[in-house]
Amino acid sequence: MGTVYRNLQVLIEQGLAAKIDFGSTFDRFEAKVAPHYHFVCEGCGAIVDLDIPVDDALNERVREATSFAVRRHRIEFFGICDRCREPA
Repeated sequence: MGTVYRNLQVLIEQGLAAKIDFGSTFDRFEAKVAPHYHFVCEGCGAIVDLDIPVDDALNERVREATSFAVRRHRIEFFGICDRCREPA
């Protein structure tokens, strides 16, 4: 397994993959490296990429409200996915 994680690290360093951290007990990786938001299902733990525009104006709002040098932001939405909401 070490080779898999070494290869994933190389892909991350090359900007071809990203590690996503949602506090789970195992690592998750994705190939979509452009800024985007996620939905995390609190039922099954699925993580879904959301096809909505990233609001870059949020960076500017934080810059204006603080003395911080904002480079990027990350937003996750949490709830129950369609599959988990369906009656059994």
